[in-house]
Amino acid sequence: MNQIKEQSLLARMINDNPDSQFLIADGFDEAVIGYDYQTERLIYSYHKCLDILMQDEAMSYEDAVEWMGYNVMDSYMGDKTPIWCINN
Repeated sequence: MNQIKEQSLLARMINDNPDSQFLIADGFDEAVIGYDYQTERLIYSYHKCLDILMQDEAMSYEDAVEWMGYNVMDSYMGDKTPIWCINN
């Protein structure tokens, strides 16, 4: 298997954009689904983040939704604040 397939999407984006300074949300590397080319903001899947919280932190769905809303979605970290994609 070649090395590109073994790297996470986040690792590939960092390697492919060495001059970019992405703001990375701790613990959610596997929830990265892309980035906005113009603003160089990472895009995370909201639902993948919930899955990570439920699996890694043993949260219920309701607790994960509450935690994401309070600790993540309502946070502003400047121009590089990640984009949280919610798709149903």
